[in-house]
Amino acid sequence: MFRFDPGLKVYLHREPVDGRKAINGLALLVEQGLSLNPFESAVFVFSNRRRDRIKLLAWDRNGFWLMIKRLEADRFRWPKQEALMVLSVEQLHWLLEGIDLAAMRPHPARSYSQIS
Repeated sequence: MFRFDPGLKVYLHREPVDGRKAINGLALLVEQGLSLNPFESAVFVFSNRRRDRIKLLAWDRNGFWLMIKRLEADRFRWPKQEALMVLSVEQLHWLLEGIDLAAMRPHPARSYSQIS
């Protein structure tokens, strides 16, 4: 599986999105519905009503990427917090693997001086 750069911003749109939306429709939703810039260095995450498909929209220097993951026999465990969530790249990878984000917590970052 591919891995995203750890410093990338990840925005998760919690409400279901019409599965027929493609790049233009999702970019418009980012701009008008979320008041964010679809051209920023970020990944925007969307799901359908059944939560068996995820779409990722990202701008890459001169064009958009639209990635889709469809589950055959399961559903993604979608967070139930606010309408727009900011995730870490690690949390995005957990979500794509089917892990419930509410059950997972990343380890706190420590500097070397705190360990010794």
